[in-house]
Amino acid sequence: MHGCRVSAGRGSLAADRPGAAADRRRCALHASCAGVARGRAALRRDRRIPARRAGAKMSDELELLVLGGGAAGFAAAGAFRAAGGGGAVGIVTDELRMPYRRPPLTKELLRGEATEEQLPLAQESWLVQQDVRLISGRAVGLDSEARTVDLSGGRRLRYADCVLATGAEPIRLPVRGADDPAVRVLRTVADVRELLRRLGGGDQVIVIGSGFIGCEIASSLRTRGHPVTLVSDEQAPNIARLGGEPAAQLLGWLEQDGIRLCLGASVDAIERDGETLEVLAGGSGHRARHVIMAVGVAPRGELATALGIELKGGAVPVDPAMRTVCPGLLAAGDVCLAENAAAGRRLRVEHWGDALGQGEVAGASAAGAEVAWADVPGFWSTIGRRTLKYAAWGDGFQEMRLELHGAGGFTAWYGSGGSIVGVLAHLADEDYERGRELIAAGAPWDR
Repeated sequence: MHGCRVSAGRGSLAADRPGAAADRRRCALHASCAGVARGRAALRRDRRIPARRAGAKMSDELELLVLGGGAAGFAAAGAFRAAGGGGAVGIVTDELRMPYRRPPLTKELLRGEATEEQLPLAQESWLVQQDVRLISGRAVGLDSEARTVDLSGGRRLRYADCVLATGAEPIRLPVRGADDPAVRVLRTVADVRELLRRLGGGDQVIVIGSGFIGCEIASSLRTRGHPVTLVSDEQAPNIARLGGEPAAQLLGWLEQDGIRLCLGASVDAIERDGETLEVLAGGSGHRARHVIMAVGVAPRGELATALGIELKGGAVPVDPAMRTVCPGLLAAGDVCLAENAAAGRRLRVEHWGDALGQGEVAGASAAGAEVAWADVPGFWSTIGRRTLKYAAWGDGFQEMRLELHGAGGFTAWYGSGGSIVGVLAHLADEDYERGRELIAAGAPWDR
């Protein structure tokens, strides 16, 4: 996960990439001379773009075509160059701006403690230095045999290798009123900008969903002075992922922040009454000017479906080198279900830092390097002023042990099949760093 500190204008934003201090790779987005994820470069000399058709524009023929302008896509382009990849490189994106860090959207940016100018991972000069083009558009068709991609405007691009990095889209609950314009999701800078533009002083807000994103949004809005109600069908925040005792710690934090909680209540409908929305959940009605949904995301894997690739939970299966079953087609980030070389199985992760790591592997792999995704997935979350650090294979646990420390700190250890498979830490950085090593090593639970 990404370990750079990015600074622009006033102040700086700390790294969100778990284990950043121990990761000695230079960021592929900042330097083409970077080393790339585990493995030596073994560049293929015989790679060629398919023969150009009569009348085709040279600008439409690319050695590497990346579909998606998020973290995975830009990391793939940078790592391709870092591993010695030559030829034309293009990134198709419908969000024509430099790659930016998404974690601050629900934290520093929403609280008003950071500006949009502080978010980019690289300056625009990076595109020139790395000889990478941004291509405005949205991919609507993919032919892996002809190695072509059709864009929404009718343009056709040809490639030697393609990285599918289309990410995921926020889920909207299938209930009446979920499509009301005042029911929002926060996935992009534009989403946050529009919410802040419409928020009046003291406006009430309802957040639906008690995952990490929902908790971050709720606490950030409380920091701005807004009355917030958090509605969730869970009995406690993140209880399914973290277990009862750690979830109770988060519950206490939300209560301390003055957030009104409506837990164990499924949303039945959202109704409008003039300028006010009413969320009907658990037999009660909750009224506010604004409603934000944070109930998860769904992979954007529809392009792969047309190729006959069997999606798993909507995600595109890939091997540790991020390659799909189709020659010349790779996938990385939220859209994929990736085989982790260290875990020995496929993992579905939706963490921003892991999207960077997978993108680096995909780009280096496309350049011919022998690389594999083997990182322990994880992320940091900030709820109010409290930071949680989490690392885990993420596909469940059988045992959990909570250790309480002074000043409100704690560590939760997770085990499955006799091995340590996860760690959650607050004010316990040494446990977190040690936990990542133990997880990667498959250390025994009863150590």
